[in-house]
Amino acid sequence: MQTLLLVGVGRMGLPYLAAGRRLGARVVAVETAAKAGAIADLVDHLTISRGDSDELWAEAAWAAVAAQRPDGVIAFSEPQVTAAALVQDELGLPGPSLRAGVLSRNKALQRGRFAAAGIAQPEHLVTDGLAAAREWALDRLPVVVKPLSLAGSMGVELVAGAAAFDEAAARRAGEGRLLVERAVEGPEYSWEALVHEGRVWFANLTAKETTGPPHFIEVAHRTAPDVPEATRRRVDGFGGEVLRALGMRSGLVHLEFRLTAEGPVLIEVAVRTPGDHLMDLLGLTYGHDWFELVARVALGRDLPDPPTGPIRYAAGYLPLAPAGTVTAVRGLEQVREHKAVVEAGVLVERGSVVQAARSSNQRVGQVLLAAGDRAELAAALAEVRRTLVVETA
Repeated sequence: MQTLLLVGVGRMGLPYLAAGRRLGARVVAVETAAKAGAIADLVDHLTISRGDSDELWAEAAWAAVAAQRPDGVIAFSEPQVTAAALVQDELGLPGPSLRAGVLSRNKALQRGRFAAAGIAQPEHLVTDGLAAAREWALDRLPVVVKPLSLAGSMGVELVAGAAAFDEAAARRAGEGRLLVERAVEGPEYSWEALVHEGRVWFANLTAKETTGPPHFIEVAHRTAPDVPEATRRRVDGFGGEVLRALGMRSGLVHLEFRLTAEGPVLIEVAVRTPGDHLMDLLGLTYGHDWFELVARVALGRDLPDPPTGPIRYAAGYLPLAPAGTVTAVRGLEQVREHKAVVEAGVLVERGSVVQAARSSNQRVGQVLLAAGDRAELAAALAEVRRTLVVETA
């Protein structure tokens, strides 16, 4: 019997457990003490990580390997990527590659690697303090400031003028090393690819909707959007260039970019499970369980034939609410009864305190939808937006 090691599970990684079981594997996991209780009875062995840093995830992953050598390893989210890549490299198991794992965890390393590879990306500067980057930034306004290793828009901020830059520099003094980039105009997309031994098994294009500046929090995703075939081929070619620069071998790739008049411009890339229920949306769109596909790749199993195209169209809606105390949640039951809604939930209730939205952590719910065509999906998404309302005061 094969053993599948999950480095991090969380809530959205639970389908990996079910996928491993369906494949007849013994499933073991590494998780923090705070989250271990939710999965303790679902896995064959559980190793506790003493914290959420890259170093402590690696420590726990090595301890899990010492207890039993796995046949496959899956990293769930950003902090677990390095740990999984180290174990995969040490044991010679399928994985993105140690190079890809290291680059995934550091946006500044990505910029340096992709610049050498000639991949289109924003003009950028790495700085130990925003104040030191003032002259460079003011010559290129507006600029985007971001941390090197966080996800979910955490710490991302567009700065449009000199006064705003000085305020940000004072507010973020002592924050540590930051990446400053010339802002890029164009709609946002992501490219999700399952890669097997260096070759793309299948790739999907997702259209993003964000709050825009200053924090660009993602509030909606639509899989398989309507774009010209020439654009899709260009994006696939761009994705292939990024994979080669990463040294990508096997696993998931989640690439975010803006589509400019000159073509795709890279924002960032990660070699782990994408957030915002994108794996569920991929399953709805193409009829394959993407958690099981990733587990198959990790365990060295055969893959089915790739899909020939969408069997339906899917979207995810991730609402925000104004800062304040929640006074009412309206429309949830009506939304759940909509024929296009697959799943709907809210994360707050009356009396909850909602903070001003600065990252994905401040979103207050999620709705997953699927429909037979894009027009039907757009109409359903618009109705959900009108119906589901979180009121605050």
